[in-house]
Amino acid sequence: MEKKEDNVLLYELIHSKRKHRTETFRKINQNKQGFILLNLTTILQKEILHNLEDQEIVNLLEFLDPDKAIDILHNLNKERKDQVVDNLNKTIKDKVEFLLKFNPKTAAGMMSLEYLEISKGITFGKVSLLIKKHEKRTGKFPAILVIENGFLMGEVPGESLVLHGKSEKIDNYVKKVPHIKYNKSEREVNNLLKKNPHNKIVVLDDNESILGIIYSVDILQVIQKKSNSLYDFAGVSDEEDILDPPQEKVRHRYKWLILNLGTTFLAASVVGLFQETISSFILLAIYMPIIAGMGGNAGTQTLAVVIRGLALKEIELKTSKKVIINEVLAGIMNGLINGILVAAIAILWSKNPLFGLIIGLSIVINLIVAAFFGVIIPLTMKKLGKDPASSATIFITTATDVFGFLVFLGLARLILV
Repeated sequence: MEKKEDNVLLYELIHSKRKHRTETFRKINQNKQGFILLNLTTILQKEILHNLEDQEIVNLLEFLDPDKAIDILHNLNKERKDQVVDNLNKTIKDKVEFLLKFNPKTAAGMMSLEYLEISKGITFGKVSLLIKKHEKRTGKFPAILVIENGFLMGEVPGESLVLHGKSEKIDNYVKKVPHIKYNKSEREVNNLLKKNPHNKIVVLDDNESILGIIYSVDILQVIQKKSNSLYDFAGVSDEEDILDPPQEKVRHRYKWLILNLGTTFLAASVVGLFQETISSFILLAIYMPIIAGMGGNAGTQTLAVVIRGLALKEIELKTSKKVIINEVLAGIMNGLINGILVAAIAILWSKNPLFGLIIGLSIVINLIVAAFFGVIIPLTMKKLGKDPASSATIFITTATDVFGFLVFLGLARLILV
């Protein structure tokens, strides 16, 4: 029931008019404000935080775990962040200041402090008592990490507490747990999780002692934050609000539309070069939208994969060779599948095998072009410091239209004329 209420609050907040959004947020109970805020986009978080008083931010942070409080604090400038942290109660302040020391884009920046260190040789009964103390203090059930001489040995799974007697020692039930150095990147954390399908990763400092713990849900949240929205793919700024007036929407979109108009004229000029060929074979005009549509769709598919790889830091321009080869090979295979299908339909319809050959080859070549540019364009834009999600589709569609029409109409001129 509480989850449903939170979703209603979130919906109301998102759909409030911009000038009323902060007041709508203030009507939410303080114990829920932080959790609701974390579910908003970064843009909306910053907007609301900008309009709140420092003490209001302090009040909502004190209902959050320190690692979640950090996520909100990173949306404030340094001066205001310091002021808010200074006003936190000592218990959360110490933990927040500790976590703020680390780069938010590293393993340490992703970690939580919800864990309990226990020594090898103690009993399950003693572990239960320590957990109860921790739960009473924090309200959270901690990960149970076992150390020996200050070094991580592993963890005791929570379910072990109900399976073994209070007087039984934990030593035979310690399980290995993945661990990583505090300064490793988000990409390395993500790769470690893939290799070890576990629900947590322990973060260690240079001396191999425990700094914190990363839960799989925290990694998924980072991935989600870095995933680009549908707004980006459409060339719509994420600063645009659903309830913005028409003039505001125009301001955010007109530049991309003008650029798209220019690239459309480029594709049209290619078609103009083959005006006589099209006049001689009107059937070519019928198949041109198929060439354009197949290329555009294939390019967008490749773009989506590359954007996700960039978000997870799995790919960059200098390491893109393997990705390009894989995508081009996939383009060849998809091109053959679809090309043969379209060629068969064209032959049955036009009763002209040569025409079927032209359309089939054009589909294959255009899907190869789509795969190549679907990788190269977003990587190049990222290298140039531009957002690849917000405009790459325009350039990829232009590439597939220009090369698609050039190949299709060029083959038609060579073979049919």
